Amino acid sequence: MRIKFWLGSAIVGLTVLLGPVAAMFAPQDPRAWQTYPRNLGPSLDHFLGTTALGQDIFWLLSWSVRNSLLLGVTVGALATIIGVAAGLVAGYRGGLSDRVLSFLMDGLIVIPSLPLLILLSALSKGQASMAVLGGMLVLFNWPFPARQVRSVALSLRERDFVSLAWFSGESLLRIVRWQLFPYLRNWAVANFINTILVVIAVESSLAFLGLSNDAIPTLGTMIYWALKYQALFAGRWYWIVPPILAVILIFVGLFLFSNSLTDRLRKHPGAAL
Repeated sequence: MRIKFWLGSAIVGLTVLLGPVAAMFAPQDPRAWQTYPRNLGPSLDHFLGTTALGQDIFWLLSWSVRNSLLLGVTVGALATIIGVAAGLVAGYRGGLSDRVLSFLMDGLIVIPSLPLLILLSALSKGQASMAVLGGMLVLFNWPFPARQVRSVALSLRERDFVSLAWFSGESLLRIVRWQLFPYLRNWAVANFINTILVVIAVESSLAFLGLSNDAIPTLGTMIYWALKYQALFAGRWYWIVPPILAVILIFVGLFLFSNSLTDRLRKHPGAAL
């Protein structure tokens, strides 16, 4: 478990270092076309060469990693917070609140999200902003944690310490925050990490199909442009391989970190992070 945790942390740390941190030091806007000579190979001036559009691949990759992680972290955090809060309220309160929230959860879960996202992207002609795409991803990702949290809350509300807090006059917010949430804190972190993976995979899939906003550099749109300009067939591996490797590294790093956390929860269900 320790090996998985430290290896996952090292990979994620390297990804953050080469992505969001490095992006702050880009000498020019990597999105701009014809900034440098086109189709240059890797060199000391351009570590990963340049694209057919005259962009520096290294700095473009750093921006792409930053944007993909930003989208994943934002959607993962919002979906987890909304899902945990809705699940706790539904499970603890019961009654009308439970019926309404459960109806929303079940309704959104049975809707196939990817085809609907493809349809919405097609209607917007691939020009939807990151905020709109992120909002749609939050909408389809919060019901899954909410459903699981609701099941746990239904059991926890029968515990003696919860009844004691209620008879002591504690408010709903305090009971949910101080009595129920501590049992789900570690699980919520694991769900947050898994949601990041889902979001990056969905965005990359949409970009691969040409349905994401190709003006915004992400790992998916970077792969899309490389394929559009036949980078693989032209032998310009340094354009298409780095974003693919970045996706793999992010997935492996976050998976190892999440898996080590799951092992910890399995052995010590009540342990804190």
